[in-house]
Amino acid sequence: MSASGAWPGAEPGPAGGPEPFLRITEIFHSIQGESTWAGLPCTFVRITGCPLRCVWCDTTYSFHGGERMTLDRIVAEVEEIGTPLVEITGGEPLAHPNAFSLVERLLDDGFTVLIETSGAVTIEPRDPRAHVVMDLKCPGSGEVEKNLWSNLDHLLPHDEVKFVVADRADFDWMCDRIREHGLDVRLRDGRLRALLVSPVWDEVDLELLASWILESDLPLRFQTQIHKAIWGPERMGV
Repeated sequence: MSASGAWPGAEPGPAGGPEPFLRITEIFHSIQGESTWAGLPCTFVRITGCPLRCVWCDTTYSFHGGERMTLDRIVAEVEEIGTPLVEITGGEPLAHPNAFSLVERLLDDGFTVLIETSGAVTIEPRDPRAHVVMDLKCPGSGEVEKNLWSNLDHLLPHDEVKFVVADRADFDWMCDRIREHGLDVRLRDGRLRALLVSPVWDEVDLELLASWILESDLPLRFQTQIHKAIWGPERMGV
């Protein structure tokens, strides 16, 4: 990771050429499957590339390849779909400097923009109108050392923090970090929109996870990946 927060595989920022671009894996229209926005129609812009390799990652196809697209073209495709809610995702979208410019362009055009980020790259430059959903990595991901804890200082009241748990050890680690960083207090004070906990798909018994949440006495929001329940875990573009 460079001092700017970008990783070595990131595309250059606007100074790299006259037409800013991003490498895009897919742009598609679907039902939002996660976060407090779950269930709503949403346009997804999946940016190619990620500096993390979580062991349970379900979008490894976004690590490489993709199509080089100018920001003008990306915005035009999103506008053609026309859904008011847009999510910028990956991969890790914020590893690419031009992602911040894309978010600002979409916001200026009147879209509500969600940024799904791993928390391993600084969120500080983001437009404050955007909604961050930050996926902090538990030990079971294999990437816990990549968490950039200073990102917690840049969260706004409309942002959400998500933890994906693979087992009880992950859940206990999550609870300790929530208390250590006062995230539960921030939620209760209205300085955070939600604390989300999601099971690794097909690896955690849902009833058991629900019991852990009830025992924790923390203001956690249980979520599953609705899109996988609808279309199955292997289908792309949903």
